[in-house]
Amino acid sequence: MGQVRDKMIEDLKLRCYRRRTIESYVGCARRFVAHFMKPPTQVGAPEVRQFMLHLNQERKLQPSTQRTYLGAIAFLFEVTLGRPEVVAHMPWPRDRQRKLPDILSLGEVEKLLDAMPSLKHRAILMTAYGAGLRISEACSLQVGDIDSERGLLHVRDGKGGHDRCVMLAQRLLLTLREYWRVARPPGQYLFPGRGRDFITDSAVRQGLHKAMAKASLRKRVTPHGLRHAFATHLLEAGEDIRVIQALLGHSSIRTTARYTHVSAEHVGRTRSPLDRLGTRKGRPTR
Repeated sequence: MGQVRDKMIEDLKLRCYRRRTIESYVGCARRFVAHFMKPPTQVGAPEVRQFMLHLNQERKLQPSTQRTYLGAIAFLFEVTLGRPEVVAHMPWPRDRQRKLPDILSLGEVEKLLDAMPSLKHRAILMTAYGAGLRISEACSLQVGDIDSERGLLHVRDGKGGHDRCVMLAQRLLLTLREYWRVARPPGQYLFPGRGRDFITDSAVRQGLHKAMAKASLRKRVTPHGLRHAFATHLLEAGEDIRVIQALLGHSSIRTTARYTHVSAEHVGRTRSPLDRLGTRKGRPTR
């Protein structure tokens, strides 16, 4: 994309987009342009429609991923190229009915972590599960974010640009100390990557897929699934949903409330009002 790419990055920065969003949008725009092997100035609405159908019908991407692509393409044409008419009538993908994620049991989490191929990847995914972090938040942790005295992890620039503090489990602290002794990361980031500040999400996913095969897990497991497991296991242990909301960094309680639909154990412990009929509590007062 050349100069167009540079201008798009400048435009995104001027709009105060976060670094990860800038990287995502530029990557989506680059793949869109590469699909047609033409400069973006030589494509228009038909190509955008064709590309979105390709993502939907051939690659079968999730609606949320399709929206990210369309958001990047829309920014490219509306802001950077000044051609808003190209995407003006493009329909935005809507969410299909969300399926409840597969939730790992405590034993399955243990089995998965034990099967991780490297100490580094195990430490990252243990952090994602043990503190309920998004995988991007775990990968970008800095050495100074670990507060061992207070038992806290400092999460910087989470979703929506917010910082938060989460618990630092003793077992996680021991694993991070073991990783530190072995790896001795040279810079400010706890989990450095090759040729960049910190390790990429995709590198961790590759390690996770190897561990899934080794552990013979039949459930579909993703790094984000460990965050789901964290929240569900806290709910099953009786933790208040408002506390879980704060730990996950959700701006709305409605987002956290979906875990009440996930936890079969929590549902099973809830007593039906039918069982109260005929009891002292169920009788009307006189």
